[in-house]
Amino acid sequence: MALTLRKSSFDIISVSKCILRREFRALSTLPEKAEDANQEKESRPMGRRIHFENPALEYRHIYPEFLPDPNPKWRNSLREKMERADMLKRRNQIDIPDFFVGSVLAVVISDPHAQGKTNRFVGICIERKGCGLRAEFTLRNVVDHQGVEIRYDLYDPTIQSIQVLRLEKRLDEKLLYLRDALPEYSTFSFDMTPEILPEGSPVRVNTIQVKLKPRPWLERWERQELKGVSNIEEHLKEKDRVRRELRKTPWEKYDLMKQYRKTIPVEDQSEIWGEVYNQLNQLRVSRKKTFKKHSISAPKTLLA
Repeated sequence: MALTLRKSSFDIISVSKCILRREFRALSTLPEKAEDANQEKESRPMGRRIHFENPALEYRHIYPEFLPDPNPKWRNSLREKMERADMLKRRNQIDIPDFFVGSVLAVVISDPHAQGKTNRFVGICIERKGCGLRAEFTLRNVVDHQGVEIRYDLYDPTIQSIQVLRLEKRLDEKLLYLRDALPEYSTFSFDMTPEILPEGSPVRVNTIQVKLKPRPWLERWERQELKGVSNIEEHLKEKDRVRRELRKTPWEKYDLMKQYRKTIPVEDQSEIWGEVYNQLNQLRVSRKKTFKKHSISAPKTLLA
């Protein structure tokens, strides 16, 4: 009898651990580990089916604009559904490639005041934000010793083409500190040739650490946990270090509700990706076929 009670209590504890693990995982957008899934499958009661892995969830890094705003005040299921349909139609018109913060892009837009009615700008992506049709990204370049930044709406109908010249990531999610960095880190030639990566190769993470110019800075970079800056301590005084320590909030990483408010639950993500996964996958396959067809086509001969 005691053995039976001990066994049943062990089953109850294992089931409760599984439920807690699933609830905690729902607060995050990170993929679950394979060993956690295996442990949960072993300890799961028979008769219940739970879907663990969805390959479409990986699209949250490639197409972050398809995920809605986590703030419930700005949520509207009908508007979000209509926006996703418009975004897919726009992607059928032009090729919007995969890129990340830190990638070097060339964007061509329609400009009635420019020569040739088009304007082309090359720069490094320093920020990518927004959701739905309000998704936007910012490019930065130094032109004639002057920093120039242009913000583009990702689904702006005036955009004619977006070309990735260098596909890579950086150590930080935003590179706004390049505004206070030396110009050499933001200078790119407008004649830059695209770097073609082998198919299937992982995206490179550029571990370069930039050097900031002397203060004053546009923001308090010393109070942000930046991995891509090397010389912040050189420009700080003792009072700046004291104020930085006073304003630290190390307890926020344990605040589950704050993390929950900043993310979309996995269940909502599965519903969204299930809606657009097939169309996005077809677009990717068709773009690959078009690229291969153009790459192997023979060059045209010049007539004398």
